[in-house]
Amino acid sequence: MANGTDLQSYFTQVQTMGSLRTEMHAKRWSTAVLKTLGFNLDGRTKKQLAKALPEELGVDVTRVFWLLHFQDKTLSQQEFLNQVSRRSGNTDWQFAKIPTTAVFRSVKKIIDKDLSDAIADSLSPEVSALWKNA
Repeated sequence: MANGTDLQSYFTQVQTMGSLRTEMHAKRWSTAVLKTLGFNLDGRTKKQLAKALPEELGVDVTRVFWLLHFQDKTLSQQEFLNQVSRRSGNTDWQFAKIPTTAVFRSVKKIIDKDLSDAIADSLSPEVSALWKNA
């Protein structure tokens, strides 16, 4: 999935499945979801995911910096969606579930099952369930 047309189909998929109006919205939500996901993964899994994705998407996973960050293994699905919606410039965490699921589903089509399982294991139980059900 290294070339631009595949990346184009990724964003088209996110736009369609995520009920988003434009490709720009799809890109914005994709970035928000991937950054929030990367923030909530352990370092090893985050690096594996970034490496497995096309460069433009992989950068979104790793380009999140916090001075002191401790992984929250009790993060609720609602709080995760809240973080995603704020990062995307939206305020409705309930709507955020639709594009978040679309991004998760599209990413899972790119990566292998072992990495998908590692991601699920690295997340809090509620966010892991969101990932698995996408």
